[in-house]
Amino acid sequence: MTRGEEWGVPRATDRIAPPGRGDDGVPAIEDDKPPAEAGAEQDLRSLREDVEALIEDGRTYLETELVYQKTRAAFVADRAKGTLMFGAVAILLALLALIGLILGLILALTPLLTAWGASALVVGLLVIAALIAGRTAARRWSRLMQAIEGGPGK
Repeated sequence: MTRGEEWGVPRATDRIAPPGRGDDGVPAIEDDKPPAEAGAEQDLRSLREDVEALIEDGRTYLETELVYQKTRAAFVADRAKGTLMFGAVAILLALLALIGLILGLILALTPLLTAWGASALVVGLLVIAALIAGRTAARRWSRLMQAIEGGPGK
């Protein structure tokens, strides 16, 4: 081993040969292209391969997008399940609190109106509130249906 090889210097025989020179002294360019007819066929084949690759890439993208959307939907469904569960618990607790408030109101009014009078008053007020809420919901439903059907009052 020579000293140059130890230091990573290439030998003279390892060097790249200079490009060949044409008749006019300019380096010759090697032409890798086949004749014109073969070139047209190769271009057509290349275009066909490009279109096939594009279709394959489209399929891959579609499959990937479907997997992503399925995963996303599963994630949302999982989170929605937990949200609905906690929402149901919240509604149940609010209902129990309302029942407690109603019982407390009846007990508080009993000395003033008797037990039957206090119960009748509280139940009557709740029925009136339910009727008002029901009528409001019916009106809103009617407006919603008119908007969907394209009726008057758009």
